[in-house]
Amino acid sequence: MANQTQQSGTMYNAITSGSKIIGTIIADGDIRIDGTVEGEMQCAGKVVIGEKGLVKGTVTCQNSEILGTLDGKITNAQTLALRATGKIKGEVQTQTLIVEPNAQFNGSCQMPARSANSAK
Repeated sequence: MANQTQQSGTMYNAITSGSKIIGTIIADGDIRIDGTVEGEMQCAGKVVIGEKGLVKGTVTCQNSEILGTLDGKITNAQTLALRATGKIKGEVQTQTLIVEPNAQFNGSCQMPARSANSAK
């Protein structure tokens, strides 16, 4: 199920492989998904969807790294990295998008313009 792990002084939440959560997740820190999440996820930090992870629904976070599958909508305040094993089907809104070769992205992407103050 969900647990918190501490490595190298960094605290994060984890949904392990074999776990399935249906509903709303609100996390103050980073979260890693290696199981299945269906619903809404609000994260004040980074969301990592592991290679076997599946998220169906809406994700709001600061940064994300997708190695597994996202089916829905994701809104990133900063950077989304879609790794070679990652798949996105849906809507993306992010400041910066990184897509590795062999990644699958089927959907739409909006990248709002940075203001002059945020670019400094």
